[in-house]
Amino acid sequence: MLKRTRLNDAKTKVTFTLPMDDTTPSVSVVGDFNGWQPGKHELTPRRNGMRSVTLTLPTGVHRFRYLGTGGVWLDDAEADRIDAQGSVLEV
Repeated sequence: MLKRTRLNDAKTKVTFTLPMDDTTPSVSVVGDFNGWQPGKHELTPRRNGMRSVTLTLPTGVHRFRYLGTGGVWLDDAEADRIDAQGSVLEV
């Protein structure tokens, strides 16, 4: 799930959310906005059974994927589109 909140013409706050899953206990969002660095933006468990992280992104088109424990890559079905390179988000 993706939640977007426009802060101004140059920035948007984006919350990346996934359900908790025993098969992938640790998940981080990686993308062009963090140099595809695993673990830099790890999703934090929430009381409602979900996990999330909120980032402020510059206006533009961003590519991202989720990276779970054991090298499991996931795309976000709520992204603006998904292609061979992963999820695409336009903010």
